[in-house]
Amino acid sequence: MPKLKTHKGAKSRFSITGSGKLLRTKCGKSHLRRKKAARTKRLYGELIPASTADKKRIRKLIPYNL
Repeated sequence: MPKLKTHKGAKSRFSITGSGKLLRTKCGKSHLRRKKAARTKRLYGELIPASTADKKRIRKLIPYNL
């Protein structure tokens, strides 16, 4: 069986912790931030867990980062 290719877009958007959790960044943090409150902008820096419904699909896209 040939090796699977890593999906580079998924690799840059998701990260996997040492315990195996899938983390993602929030959307809407690149531009149009001047009008947002400081508290809202701080929250964009955090990583949050990916949805449980999407985990199986994401793990297929990044098979060797587990």
